Amino acid sequence: MGTTAKEEMARFWEKNTKSNRPLSPHITIYKWSLPMAMSITHRGTGVALSLGVSLFSLAALLLPEQFPHYLAMVKSLSLGPTLIYSAKFALAFPFSYHTWNGVRHLV
Repeated sequence: MGTTAKEEMARFWEKNTKSNRPLSPHITIYKWSLPMAMSITHRGTGVALSLGVSLFSLAALLLPEQFPHYLAMVKSLSLGPTLIYSAKFALAFPFSYHTWNGVRHLV
């Protein structure tokens, strides 16, 4: 007769404990490389872009005024050029990085 799943798991953990092996290849054992970092950043920018587009679309549907009203509201805050350029970079970087990294991957 065969063994139950519970018995198999008990045997597995007993053998693993005796051999003192790690549970799985943990991220700390890998040497970080440029392709690994670029892949993680590509995924992160993809998630950020998806969330950004979703939130912008939801705001466009639910907010009572049109876009020019909110643009005028931001302009009336008189934010300094440092903050404006930082915000522009924060919007442009994920888009450009994700696009060019995708092109690099396809090539």
